[in-house]
Amino acid sequence: MKISVITVTYNSAKTLRRTLESVKAQDHPDIEHIIIDGSSTDDTVEMVKDFGITNWISEHDKGMYDAINKGIKMATGEVIGILNSDDCYSDDAILSQVADAFSDDELEAIYGDIRFVQKHKGKTQRYYSAKRFHSGKFAWGYMPPHPSFYARKATYEKLGGYQTDYTIAADYELLIRFLYTNRIKARYLPLLMVDMLPGGLSNQSWKSRWLLNKEIVRACHENGIQTNMLKLSLKYFKKVFEYLH
Repeated sequence: MKISVITVTYNSAKTLRRTLESVKAQDHPDIEHIIIDGSSTDDTVEMVKDFGITNWISEHDKGMYDAINKGIKMATGEVIGILNSDDCYSDDAILSQVADAFSDDELEAIYGDIRFVQKHKGKTQRYYSAKRFHSGKFAWGYMPPHPSFYARKATYEKLGGYQTDYTIAADYELLIRFLYTNRIKARYLPLLMVDMLPGGLSNQSWKSRWLLNKEIVRACHENGIQTNMLKLSLKYFKKVFEYLH
């Protein structure tokens, strides 16, 4: 089974090497690593070339979700996953275990766990598990961790990609559309899959968190789920326990 891994970059030279090495180290024999670069002005493209990656483009785009959609269209693998340009796999056998899970021909998607680690130290800062996730939690601001989500390309072709008129929560909308609205057959994989550095677009400031929640409300309403900003705010109290894992 070929697995396509999409990495979106823009001036990512400081963190990208770790990501590229992580994909290269995977023991699964059939991996297609696709790099979608937004016309970087640093050494990102040179690094991609140095690693011998042939499936890449570097051009202006309309944002991260537009770039991911480009990668989905380019993908030739049966299964597609997203790995951010400052993330890495938690183990060299992650994609082999993803492939094993998809040996069930009826399975359309899987998701697992991720953790946030301190830069250069590898110490767990926060553990984000999807073990207790169910679709009713979307209304409360919870989704499976997006970097752990793998779906068949046929499912993207059937249900569509990321909505590019979202600034920060198109991944939330896509997961609602796949897992709640269309009830695809998905399974939780009890596996720590990705190590992420802290930060990210949704955690840059209170304004970005407000925008995230505003777009989550929109995503829920567009898919028939009733929620509101107050309801979503309660998730921040429960997040404390992820830091105490």
